[in-house]
Amino acid sequence: MEDHFAALREAALRTSRSVPTITAWGRQLATVFTTGGRLLACGNGGSAAEAQHLTGELVGRFRAERRPLSAIALHADTSATTAIVNDYGNHEVFARQVRAHGRPGDVLVCLSTSGSSHNVVAAAKAAHELGVTTWALTGPAPNPLAALCDDAVTVEAPSVATVQEMHLALVHALCEELDKALGVAA
Repeated sequence: MEDHFAALREAALRTSRSVPTITAWGRQLATVFTTGGRLLACGNGGSAAEAQHLTGELVGRFRAERRPLSAIALHADTSATTAIVNDYGNHEVFARQVRAHGRPGDVLVCLSTSGSSHNVVAAAKAAHELGVTTWALTGPAPNPLAALCDDAVTVEAPSVATVQEMHLALVHALCEELDKALGVAA
């Protein structure tokens, strides 16, 4: 257990370099929402849970009351997800939904601890075709997803668990910066 907390502490120190990026994302996201845009999020497994956590904080609230913000976790519609996997294959599960829901100026947040999940990379490619901004939260760089996205925060950590824990901290930091940019008092 001590090793786990030591790894988390080290990852947090390294990841704190991304504060300017998360601040910029929060400001950009505030503009997206105030101009009628939306956020899409995708990931597999634990990354799907983090994607859904992010969208839950936006549609609900983070700390203080504000209007609900348009945010969709692409894995959460089980009927669409299973139909797409059945008809088109797993590699299209998120990309097809990006094509359905994404509009120029929207943001797609891609979460992947490996940074190489084929269906998440395909979603980022589909987003680029539509003019949707792509941001990645991944594990250690270099990786294909971080290289493909418009911007990325990579977490240098020895285990998937530590990467996922840092992704949750980054999700909360993004929500805090977004609310600050929207003028929402905490």
